[in-house]
Amino acid sequence: MMSTNRRARIVAGAIELIATRGIRALTHRALDTQLDLPAGSTSYYFRTRQALIEAVADAITTRSRTDFRALGAEQIAREGEGTGRAMDPSQAAHDIATWLDQLLAHRRNELIARHALIIEVLSDRELHARLAGSLFSLERATELFADLGAAEPRQSAHDFLALLEGLVFDRFAGLRAHSAGTVDQLARPLAEFLTGARNYSARQPNSE
Repeated sequence: MMSTNRRARIVAGAIELIATRGIRALTHRALDTQLDLPAGSTSYYFRTRQALIEAVADAITTRSRTDFRALGAEQIAREGEGTGRAMDPSQAAHDIATWLDQLLAHRRNELIARHALIIEVLSDRELHARLAGSLFSLERATELFADLGAAEPRQSAHDFLALLEGLVFDRFAGLRAHSAGTVDQLARPLAEFLTGARNYSARQPNSE
């Protein structure tokens, strides 16, 4: 148990270190100092810097999926299932925006660290993909657009995740970084996208 707790503490410390001091500050020695651990502790649990970055990516992914389920957002793609009602894009957008607002309010350091690391490991395709997919699930988004009847659910999901990334960046590091944001402000472009996807699919001829 102590081993697990210390590993988690080191990963959390790495996120805080990157967020507050920048990516270049991430070293084993700096983490030992910041966490008041005996010299060599970080390197004992994470032999290389890459292993530490991989652990950060896994921690962000795990928390994202847990928070997503806790807020009930995973049910969005199944709204109206079995009731004969079509999914309401406005309600789905509001639910997703609520989740994003919580993400921005409580996980700012993770957002900063993730963004810094994504740039840092751009040449490492596998690790970059893990970090890029650590906040939002392409699979869940694909299910959402399949339920909306999108002609190409996976492509629509990719586009939607790009929108989510942009909205999040805008709020924690972009033009709105120093202004008060709201759930409604986040929900507006999401609703427009989801409504547009539903309306577009409704206009397509039935292929059956």
